[in-house]
Amino acid sequence: MQLYPAIDLKDGQCVRLTQGRFDDAAIYETDPAQAALRWQKEGAAFLHLVDLDGARTGRSANAEAVASIVRAVSIPVQLGGGIRTRQAAAEALEMGIRRVIVGTRAVKDPDFIRQLVEEFGPERIVAGIDARDGMAAVDGWETLSARPALELCLQMRDCGVRHIVYTDISRDGMLTGPNVEATRRLTEATGLDIIASGGISSMEDLQQLQENGIRGAIIGKALYEKRIDLRQAVLRFQNA
Repeated sequence: MQLYPAIDLKDGQCVRLTQGRFDDAAIYETDPAQAALRWQKEGAAFLHLVDLDGARTGRSANAEAVASIVRAVSIPVQLGGGIRTRQAAAEALEMGIRRVIVGTRAVKDPDFIRQLVEEFGPERIVAGIDARDGMAAVDGWETLSARPALELCLQMRDCGVRHIVYTDISRDGMLTGPNVEATRRLTEATGLDIIASGGISSMEDLQQLQENGIRGAIIGKALYEKRIDLRQAVLRFQNA
């Protein structure tokens, strides 16, 4: 199972939100590149970045911080948040980002992600599906759509997508455990690499995900609050 330490960027700093609320942000690192280097040193093989301001506004807002992370580390990085045009995707990839994650635009305009996959390849374009009560959310999690998450995942598969980051908003930043059942159902129904995000708080949570055949897990607050030791998690779940 691939582990992805998360670095969420707001106003150029590394933060964590609670249930996606922008007015409930805890600052964990004022220099995101230092956080990235720490996770690389502790065994991370892939990093997960989110431009929170970009997710909310629809345009890149933390490009300098993202660039500093890419320059600092030697491991691949995936980036989501505000990537809603071909130009934004291309610029991120040219900067050195390995994968770009398309969320809001994928929900509203599936043909857009199909075109990106055709141009850049399925290993460079990831669909980001954020859900509350099984329904996909858009615009930085502030608006619920009328699309069930499973329906959207199947559509993304038809568009050529291979990797999906699935976030249960109600659990994000809560340290209450991931939505294992929903993530397992999506994995089994689509056959895709469904990366679990939201609520992971312990090694036991990671064990549950692995036992249910889930191929990736994004770990955020649990790392910053030292509930999960990344070195131990990498040895147990990623490099075993």
